[in-house]
Amino acid sequence: MNSKMKKILVPIIAVLAGFVLGAIIMVVFGYNPLWGYEDLFISALGSARSIGETLQTTGPLILTALSFAVAMKAGLFNIGMSGQALAGWITSMWFALSFPDIPRVLMIPLVVIIGMVFGALMGFIPGILRALLGTSEVITTIMLNYIILFFSTYMIHDMFQKNILMENTTDQTKLISANASFRTGWMSSLTDNSTLNIGLIIALIALVIMAIVFSKTTLGFEIKAVGLNPDASEYAGISAKRTIIMSMLVAGALAGLGGVVYGFGYMQNFVSQSASLDIGFNGMAVALLGGNSPVGILFAGLLFSILQTGAPGMMNDAIPPQIVQVVTASIIFFIAVKFIIEVMLPKAKEIKAAENAKKKGEKA
Repeated sequence: MNSKMKKILVPIIAVLAGFVLGAIIMVVFGYNPLWGYEDLFISALGSARSIGETLQTTGPLILTALSFAVAMKAGLFNIGMSGQALAGWITSMWFALSFPDIPRVLMIPLVVIIGMVFGALMGFIPGILRALLGTSEVITTIMLNYIILFFSTYMIHDMFQKNILMENTTDQTKLISANASFRTGWMSSLTDNSTLNIGLIIALIALVIMAIVFSKTTLGFEIKAVGLNPDASEYAGISAKRTIIMSMLVAGALAGLGGVVYGFGYMQNFVSQSASLDIGFNGMAVALLGGNSPVGILFAGLLFSILQTGAPGMMNDAIPPQIVQVVTASIIFFIAVKFIIEVMLPKAKEIKAAENAKKKGEKA
């Protein structure tokens, strides 16, 4: 079996195995898995509004998945997408609420740029520590997630102007003006007043751009080269340190953009967070399922959005929506142990070939 077929087959097997495990759990607890999954897909795709909500959820996942993929191709394990997205969300939201009268044609590019800049800054810190000091990016990105989380709470409580906060609370801001919102009338009317917004278009543009970067540009080649062998890359004249820093800058910018799309497309304000953003860790799962390729990320993002949006529909048959979390976790698990599948399939083929050769020898 060639490597291209493996890349396609392994995610499919992982998804099917996840759904089968979820079905087994439903049967064990006395639920009908066919009805459960039927309600899940109807809830996610059964109407124009539900399709709009599913597509809306896909945008931030694509961007955080791209963030993880860029770092992974450089041989880095970026777990900081949650913090980077949060940094992009809160800083761009602060700007939009502080200057609500900026025309829409300027406001949207500005909040996008601000979110990407602060996301990139949060990626730059672990990048430069890894490049210059050899510090594990896993540890630094995890710690930065908590630092950004707690600092964002401090910002909204003690740094935000009182006039941009919701009345009688310091835990959330007022809603942004129409100038800053990513929602548009035509997308809303097309999907029966769903929250679908231009964030999806931004995510798809980023997907195309990163596909071109990976396949057609010097930066993409250098990132992949350093990820495969940093020592050989240095020998060939590619600076591994510079490439590591650049890859984390790009990864942070993409995650920060994911936070902007989430905040200005779905939330419409900023709310103090008690835990790291789900879009960060879900984005990592999407990237792993998609094989860190732009095309794979697109389809994996759609699948995770369907699971996330459709989960509440399972309650129509009294099935706990947490079952979907088991399905999602199972898919991630099977992807994480994909080497078992990749090793066992060739081994089985070799064993079968040996048996056939033995039978032919006996006949002769």
